[in-house]
Amino acid sequence: MNEKRRGETAHIGDILADRNIELVGADAFTRHGFTQVPNPILKSKRISPGAKLAYTALLSYAWNCNYCYPGQQRMGENIGVTRQTVNEYIKELERKGYLDVKRRGQGRSNYYTIHIPQDDVIDLKS
Repeated sequence: MNEKRRGETAHIGDILADRNIELVGADAFTRHGFTQVPNPILKSKRISPGAKLAYTALLSYAWNCNYCYPGQQRMGENIGVTRQTVNEYIKELERKGYLDVKRRGQGRSNYYTIHIPQDDVIDLKS
């Protein structure tokens, strides 16, 4: 694998050069970014695919800081579902312990705290 000195950021193309995947087109890292999903979320059989997508969207919003509070309408537009469906996914994530929701009042978006699994435990709450 291509080595980089400490403190230098490797180009995504260099990182993937030694892997069995090819990205064609613009640099995925700098063009529009990407979101990584923790494997315990991705592989969980206990949450729906929609909840996984909602979790991923929340991660994408929170990427540059430790918190996020997007509106459910915006989130629905981003993942291709209605606001009501987003609300169902959020409730599912909250029940499973992957998310805490602080309601900030009518007309204001909620404040979300995303819990990142730290090991192979799939559900944080039973």
